[in-house]
Amino acid sequence: MDGMVRFSTAAGRWVLLATVLGSSLAFIDSTVVNIALPEIGRDLGADAAGLQWTINGYALSLAALILLGGSLGDRFGRKRIFMLGVAWFAVASLLCGLAPNIGWLIVARILQGIGGALLTPGSLAILEASFDREDRSKAIGAWSGLAGIGGALGPFLGGWLVGIGDWRYIFLINVPLAAIVLLVAARHVPESRNPDASGHIDYVGVLTGAIGLAGLTYGFTAWPMRGAGDPVVLATLALGVLGLAAFVLAERRARQPMMPVSIFRNKAFSGANLVTFLVYGANGGVFFLFVINLQVVAGFSPLLAGTALLPSTVLMLLFSARSGALGQRIGPRIPMTVGPLICALALLMMSRIGAGAEYWTGVLPSVIVFGLGLTLLVAPLTSTALGALDDAYAGIASGVNNAVARAAGLLSVAVLPLAAGLGGGSLTNASQLSPVYRNTMMICAALMVAGGVLAWFLIPSRLPSHSPVKAFCDPSAPPVHPSRTAPVRSGR
Repeated sequence: MDGMVRFSTAAGRWVLLATVLGSSLAFIDSTVVNIALPEIGRDLGADAAGLQWTINGYALSLAALILLGGSLGDRFGRKRIFMLGVAWFAVASLLCGLAPNIGWLIVARILQGIGGALLTPGSLAILEASFDREDRSKAIGAWSGLAGIGGALGPFLGGWLVGIGDWRYIFLINVPLAAIVLLVAARHVPESRNPDASGHIDYVGVLTGAIGLAGLTYGFTAWPMRGAGDPVVLATLALGVLGLAAFVLAERRARQPMMPVSIFRNKAFSGANLVTFLVYGANGGVFFLFVINLQVVAGFSPLLAGTALLPSTVLMLLFSARSGALGQRIGPRIPMTVGPLICALALLMMSRIGAGAEYWTGVLPSVIVFGLGLTLLVAPLTSTALGALDDAYAGIASGVNNAVARAAGLLSVAVLPLAAGLGGGSLTNASQLSPVYRNTMMICAALMVAGGVLAWFLIPSRLPSHSPVKAFCDPSAPPVHPSRTAPVRSGR
């Protein structure tokens, strides 16, 4: 491809800036809003379901459409779809910042998720298509590190903005940042697309997947207020189950599916994604309630609550590469078994954080242990999810694993408060939140243990250098073109 850029040049740095800053918008908004939930609840008079949907509205549209975003970029141009996603995200962020009530905010968050689904897969696809082959690994490594730093600074920035002003600032700040991304991308990012990409879009898969996730999410979120026997709850849960069943059926029959079902015949790939669902479901519960508990029950400021998990992120940034090397040397099974067990221990420690907790003695030790567990787990997990399949399926494998992680986080925010006994209680009332938080941490610890046990039985001690496609793909099926689904790294 003509026009390839080199990593050490100004052109390469501009491309990297646009993709890192653009993808960071979506990464940060996946977590920073949690810090503002108590203020949002008080300001807009939102109940627990409204606050859950403030998180889930974004996660739902992002999880449902992220695979579609990659295929649209391959077909219509990665730069074009990336810029469309950034612009869409900016407008939706403005609507979030101007929200007069919780209903407005939820709708705007759903729109934000659509923008995130368009821009997120495009960032890595642009790097893959723009950089010279010899420099791609450097560019992707730099993207991972810089995006990780952005994710680490997000909670700090959110806590600071909430502390000095208004929760609306965490959304409004996206607008000037998105404008910078658009200016840089328009001027410096080359356009690319897959010339072999089919004109077919898997609309049936998109629709059935979105209906399935939306039905389950709404049903579980409405359950505490309406009751298990409420017709709306039963109908939406049934719709969710039927939608996901229809999604699987549609992907089995589709000529060019978003998610080829045949890839799950590979035991290591299926095992990695099952472990991903469990551990990222647990993570979703932790990131949703941990910072709320610190503010509402323990009495921390938004800034201190927002930075409480920062040591975990720092540990991951410092040692994830070494963890990946360790997994490559000894195999992924042991790190993927021990890592979740360490996280489970940390969550048991976190469950004891209550009124009057001190950061240095009551919070920091559990956060450090949690970070060590994630550091040991995440790199081997991602490598297994990508490396279990033949290299030709790397884009599909990465996109599926990313979607599984986001769907797990989405469902955990809907299900865990219900399972923990929230009922009709409030997430901004300390006496009602405290037992729900404690029970949620215990459930999340159990999910981590389950993930570790499954990893021991399902993940091989060594991954093959490549997995022959014929071993698990129906030879009578039409060929799958992995480039139609843009690579998506697990920047969760």
